[in-house]
Amino acid sequence: MKRAVELALENVKTGSGGPFGAVVVKQGAFIASGVNQVTASNDPTAHAEVVAIRAACQTLDDYQLTDCEIYSSCEPCPMCLGAIYWARPKAFYFACNRQNAAKAGFDDAFIYDQMPLAPEDRSIAGRELLPEIGHLPFEEWLRALNKTSY
Repeated sequence: MKRAVELALENVKTGSGGPFGAVVVKQGAFIASGVNQVTASNDPTAHAEVVAIRAACQTLDDYQLTDCEIYSSCEPCPMCLGAIYWARPKAFYFACNRQNAAKAGFDDAFIYDQMPLAPEDRSIAGRELLPEIGHLPFEEWLRALNKTSY
């Protein structure tokens, strides 16, 4: 956890990005780390946890982080929390909670508030288009014999 916080501090001090760092560990061994690269890479998905997950998956040559743990300098935002669940580590830990992050201007409450709403009722509205063909890739997936289930 100390390394995740050190990465976050370094990221701020160098002006490279936001105050976020993350480390992936497997069975006590360092696998990968990441820092917030949103502004450095012009990528709104380049949060520290996502960067660390991507690097760890590349290092492990696997799309899942089986038997891994993720240490994050801050409680993961909704996007990062989703990425953590998709990566399937055995646990994740954080040093700063989302309420304290909000005090520094990193408030994700508005996203959490949007989640239970119907897509069309969200502040950025979502609408289903072409449902008559949208199911076709999933039907093909069900028939496919050469797939890796996840």
